[in-house]
Amino acid sequence: MGVLLHLLSGVALLVWGTNIVKVGILRVYGANLRHVLSTSVSNRFTAFLAGLGVTGLVQSSNATAVIVSSFVGQGLIAVAPALAIMLGANVGTALMVQVFSLDLSWLSPLLIFVGVICHLTWKGSKPGHVGRVLIGLGLITLALELISIATRPVVQAAGVKVLFASLTGDAGLDMLVGAFLTILCYSSLAVVLFCGALASAGVVSIHVALALVLGANLGSGVSALLTTSGNNQPGKRVTLGNLLSRLLGCLIALPLLGQAEELLALVDHEPQRLIVNFHLLFNVALAVLLLGATAPLARLCEKVLPGRNTGDSQVTPRHLDPAALSTPTLALSNAAREVLRIGDRVEQMLDNMLRVMRTNDAKLATATCRIDNEVDDLYTAIKLYLTRISLEALDERDGQRWTEIISLTINLEHAGDIIERILLDTKDKKIAHNLMFSEAGMQEIAEMHARLVANLRLGLSVFLNGDLKSAQALMAEKANFRELERKYARTHLQRVAVQTAESVETSSLHLDVISELKRLNSLFCATAYPVLEQAGVLNRSRMKEDDVAPVTSVQAAQH
Repeated sequence: MGVLLHLLSGVALLVWGTNIVKVGILRVYGANLRHVLSTSVSNRFTAFLAGLGVTGLVQSSNATAVIVSSFVGQGLIAVAPALAIMLGANVGTALMVQVFSLDLSWLSPLLIFVGVICHLTWKGSKPGHVGRVLIGLGLITLALELISIATRPVVQAAGVKVLFASLTGDAGLDMLVGAFLTILCYSSLAVVLFCGALASAGVVSIHVALALVLGANLGSGVSALLTTSGNNQPGKRVTLGNLLSRLLGCLIALPLLGQAEELLALVDHEPQRLIVNFHLLFNVALAVLLLGATAPLARLCEKVLPGRNTGDSQVTPRHLDPAALSTPTLALSNAAREVLRIGDRVEQMLDNMLRVMRTNDAKLATATCRIDNEVDDLYTAIKLYLTRISLEALDERDGQRWTEIISLTINLEHAGDIIERILLDTKDKKIAHNLMFSEAGMQEIAEMHARLVANLRLGLSVFLNGDLKSAQALMAEKANFRELERKYARTHLQRVAVQTAESVETSSLHLDVISELKRLNSLFCATAYPVLEQAGVLNRSRMKEDDVAPVTSVQAAQH
């Protein structure tokens, strides 16, 4: 049992190392990688190379699948080039398996040592994240060495031999076992390397290891589909197509395992090299076979997953009817109605935020941060919808309304980001240390929150009806809120001065929260500007104090 535990701990460390590398790379180069994936779709070959390169860096085809699926769901790229990206992603993972199958154990101490120094010295910065990547690479090489050491006594361990001996039967069953292991580990890279180690130690035959590798490829496709199960229909078509392509490849390769073993033995008969070479051959052959057939595969996925809705009416745009684009006034009305839905989601985030501050509910904080993803999705959908409206067809009033809609959309999306940041800070600085705001401090935050929600509702009303008196009331509330923030900052510092324990412990977070609430209020009150400007009563000096993003022209908003 101890032998098996050492083996499993090595596999766990391998999975954890790949996850650390993935997270670190995405934090440092995430925006650049997303840009590469979204722009390299002019033809299937550049899409394939983009997928290969990005996945080679993040070492996870599932991570690439999540990014590409979100792009397809937002309408940024089509399903066919997305499938080409995924074919490249699969080859990229196979190439990384080749790299890590080499004996790099001598690098492990150096990578971990340098990585820890970088991560602790520049924590939170780009060099710190690079250090995190180095730590992950060091853990991967260390884990492979541990697995190699742990598999040696496996041959002599009777119980473990019986366990793996059960895999010497049907190749189809072995493939399913490999798929299950991959879903469990969430890393085909780790499972393939593990299979190579088992074959090299003689724990399983090469034929069984090849079947397990097929299962790892199939399981990776299932994992990606499960990961994107919450996406809309177009987004899920990418991972469905990826799974179907892998399933097809497995069905073709399964009866040919004997021939593949003989062929690869001519190149390198060492078991571990043979296993990783088979993994690469399988994915390259699959890419060659299907790269020219991505369009038919995309159409098949559209038939299997028709429509645009996911069944979750809270996330999918309801009012952005493409047929209305030929009638700009109607299209603008549709976009305005969709913006109000973003307002509803932001209000829900605000309500949840107050509950989190009162109860230290970490699960609610996490769930509320997910609502910000819905806000981002609706924001992107509205922005793309508005850019499809013919600007030449807009008269002066419609052009102004276009600007008002995009301005409010931007500000609400920004508000969602601010609320998410407040929640993350609350988790890190308050919930993680089981701290609470003082009773007086919590009461002040609750009062600011109530006025903030009221101003959000008033701002949406002004956006909808353009009432001058409501706009003036909103601007008055903005000034009052600014004074309230200053007042409560002073009272908090007074509590700190008299050594109120809760206030001292949460001082930094408390001041940050009330400052962010003021910023949120400025965003909500910005809807008053167009109404006041049209009436000729706008006080221009106040605009300089606002941290809002009113778009001054249609052309500026498009950029």
